Amino acid sequence: MINQVIMGVMAAGAVLGGIDWIFGNKRGYGKKMEEALMLLGPTALSMAGIICLVPFLAKTLGGAVSPLYRMAGMDPGMFGGLVAIDMGGFQLASAMADRPEIAMYAGIIAGAVFGCTLVFTIPMGMGMLSGRDQEIFAKGIMTGLGAMPAALLVGGLAAGLSLREIVWQNLPFLFLAAVIAIGLNVFPKELLKCFRAFAAGIRVLSIAGISLGAAAYMLELSPEWLTPLKEAMATVSSIGIVLLGSLPAAEFIQRVLRNPLKKLGEKWGMNPVSSAGLLICLVSPVPVLAMMKEMDEKGKLVNSACMVCGASMLAAHLGFTVSAAPQMLGALLAAKSVGALVGAAAGMAQRR
Repeated sequence: MINQVIMGVMAAGAVLGGIDWIFGNKRGYGKKMEEALMLLGPTALSMAGIICLVPFLAKTLGGAVSPLYRMAGMDPGMFGGLVAIDMGGFQLASAMADRPEIAMYAGIIAGAVFGCTLVFTIPMGMGMLSGRDQEIFAKGIMTGLGAMPAALLVGGLAAGLSLREIVWQNLPFLFLAAVIAIGLNVFPKELLKCFRAFAAGIRVLSIAGISLGAAAYMLELSPEWLTPLKEAMATVSSIGIVLLGSLPAAEFIQRVLRNPLKKLGEKWGMNPVSSAGLLICLVSPVPVLAMMKEMDEKGKLVNSACMVCGASMLAAHLGFTVSAAPQMLGALLAAKSVGALVGAAAGMAQRR
C-alpha cells in the first residue's frame, strides 16, 4: 500500500514537472525534471560499472571475506553494506549473501545509511569544506554516526529481522562507525586521505566495469564474470524514471514546508538557510554542503548530523529501491527518516 501511495506522489510530480516544462518552466518544477535527466550520466558512472563487475568482485571477495563472516556467525552479504546502495552495494550484497533477507537488509538499509556515509558523504563533505566548517561537519558526522544504530534497528525490524540478529549482523558496522568517529576527532586529515583513496578506488572500478561491459557488448561476448552492461544500464534507467517524478515532488514538498520549517528553525535557534538545508538534504547532501557557508554554527552541526542517515532519501535512494527492491521501500523510509530525526535532535541538543 505504501509503495502505491509513494509511486502515486512520484507520478504526480512527473506530471507537474512536465506541464511546467512545456509552459516555459515558470515555477521551477520543469527545471527539476530536467535536472533528473541530467543525473543519468553521473548515476551511470557511479553505478553501472560496479554492477558489471559484481560477479567478479563477489567471487574474488567471497573467497577472502565470506569464511571470516561465517566463522563469526554473520552473513557475508553484510559486507555489501560497506558500499552505497546506488554504487553497487546492493548487487554486491545480493551476490555474497547466504540468505535473501540479509541481502535485502545489507544492500538497501545498511548501504543507504552506512555505505553512503562511508563512500560518499564523508569524502564529499571533507573535500568541499575547510577550516571551521570542516571541524563542525566532522562533529556533526560523529553525532549522526551515534544515531545510526537507531536507523539500522528500525530498518531491520521493518524488514522482518529479529532484534538479536540485527545487533549481531551489524557489529562490524558499529565498530567501524566508532573508529571513524574517533578518527574524525583525533586525525581527520589522515582519515580524509583514506576516504578519498577508497572513493577513488571505487571510481576506478566503475570506469573499468563500464569499459569492459561496453567492449563485451560490442564484441557480442558474455563472460560469466561480467554482468552485461545493458542490464546495468536498465537499472540506471529505472532509477532515472523515478527521479523524473521525485525531484519535482520533493521541490513541491520543500515549498509547502518552507515557512513552517523557518518558524521551527527560529525556535530551535537556527537561521532560515539551516532550516531549508534539513529538507534539501533528503534530496541530496551536495547542495547542503555548498550552503553551509551561509548557515549558523548550530545549523551546520544539525545538518551534518541529519545527512548521515537522511541523505538522498527522497531521490537516489528512493529511486533505486523502487526499481531494485520495492518491497523494501517502507523499511528504507522508516530507517532513514528515524535516523535523520534522531541525528538532527542529537545535534540540536548539543551546545555550541
